Amino acid sequence: MIEVLKKAKKVLNELNKHGYEAYIVGGFVRDYLLKRKSYDIDICTNAKPKEIKEIFNDACVPNEDYGSVIISIANVRFEITTYRKEISYINNRKPEEIEYVNDLQEDVLRRDFTINSLCMDKNEKIIDLLNGKKDLKKRVINTIGDSYVKFEQDSLRILRAVRFATILDFKLTNDIEYAIKRTKYLLKKLSYERKKQELDKIFSSPNIKRGIELLKKLDLEEELEIDLSRLNHIGNCNDLLGIWALLDVHDIYPFTSNEKELIMDIQNLLDEGVIDNKSLYKYDLYPNIVVASILNMDKRRVTKMYNKLPIKSRKDICVDANTITKVLNREPGSYLRDIFEDLENKILNYTLKNKKAEVLKYIVKKYNK
Repeated sequence: MIEVLKKAKKVLNELNKHGYEAYIVGGFVRDYLLKRKSYDIDICTNAKPKEIKEIFNDACVPNEDYGSVIISIANVRFEITTYRKEISYINNRKPEEIEYVNDLQEDVLRRDFTINSLCMDKNEKIIDLLNGKKDLKKRVINTIGDSYVKFEQDSLRILRAVRFATILDFKLTNDIEYAIKRTKYLLKKLSYERKKQELDKIFSSPNIKRGIELLKKLDLEEELEIDLSRLNHIGNCNDLLGIWALLDVHDIYPFTSNEKELIMDIQNLLDEGVIDNKSLYKYDLYPNIVVASILNMDKRRVTKMYNKLPIKSRKDICVDANTITKVLNREPGSYLRDIFEDLENKILNYTLKNKKAEVLKYIVKKYNK
């Protein structure tokens, strides 16, 4: 974190040298004061994007309309944003129109929460224009201005409020809770991708139970299309896919094909309710470990069971299809699948050793008709 801060101060120095104001703003400053690790640094300045690009030759402008510039220094990414005020919002999510301003206070007023309004200059002096330090000390999440207006402007802020309260173990003000209940219907228009990004952070937090309590207290289940009662018995599960498997919304929220497959494996294992050699072989170690944590089983014991498996995949069986067809003097066919399934069960149950001579003897005795 110290090294990242040093690089950020170089950016501030460079902007100051060219006659512009520049400050680190938001999450990094908040986490710095809370003595939490943070590596994502946002910088605000009164320099316009064109002027920033003239100072930093490798600057990238991902969105000309929004006025943000991305630069990298020694593999650290910085987003530099010009002071602005946001005139109007579209779809209760993004500013439709912005206006550049030359005043830091006007810029921080557009932000979401007081704890994210804190700024830091190149000398590490904290600029606190909206009592963010006071709210940090009180451990509360408080909006900048009217909570209802903030959530109506950008409905993602509803989930951000829950996320910060969860991760930081802060309280939401009564105003925020009331405003969330009045504006929560807007979450239905928010993309599943953005909802999932915030829920991922809530469900990944060591303080997940607090996050679940807040989502329930604020009655957000219908708008998020999730049934939080499914998480009443999550045991010691701290695995994100395990949480999503319990919620059973992989057909609604966006997941990769690999994530969906793992979620379904976890669900199947939970339905079966047994972890044994067969389940370890069929689903592999990871889904079994996740289910063990949900069921409050000893994960180390499950890992030991997996490591002792006589076979971990079909290719570990000491004979292949070609060998079987030769010993039986038969053409390849669907019968091979039945033989391999039989061998898997026998070897996993320790009723047949995975040794070529013994396996072939068993095959000839049972299948040579």
